[in-house]
Amino acid sequence: MTATAAPSAPAPTRSRGAVIALWTLQVLLALVFVAGSGAPKLFGEAYAVQIFTDLGTGPWLRYVVGVLEIAGGIGLLVPRFTRLAASCLVALMVGATIAQLFFLSEGFWYTPVILGVLLAVVAWFRGPVPARR
Repeated sequence: MTATAAPSAPAPTRSRGAVIALWTLQVLLALVFVAGSGAPKLFGEAYAVQIFTDLGTGPWLRYVVGVLEIAGGIGLLVPRFTRLAASCLVALMVGATIAQLFFLSEGFWYTPVILGVLLAVVAWFRGPVPARR
């Protein structure tokens, strides 16, 4: 007895403009996290060092956050890992917002909030494509 597979419906797709916009956002966010945020932490840029000194954590947390930001930024560009990377970076931005609001005397708390919202958009739209009716 052989089983026959039922014909499958064509996979739903997003419009070309939506795909381009989402990829553009992902590339820009990847650049922000790899070159603008993660690398300065790993290479000891003065402002990054000062932030973690003010937090009182020492250099270990700066290195951990720098590695996580670079890994997340690269993950945003790999389709298989995009949603996971964006979600993890959202969690990192929640921590950054809390640090800016409650532990640092001066800071730009709105920057991690804006980045977190943009990352949440990527995570949301990189989820399963809804079926069209």
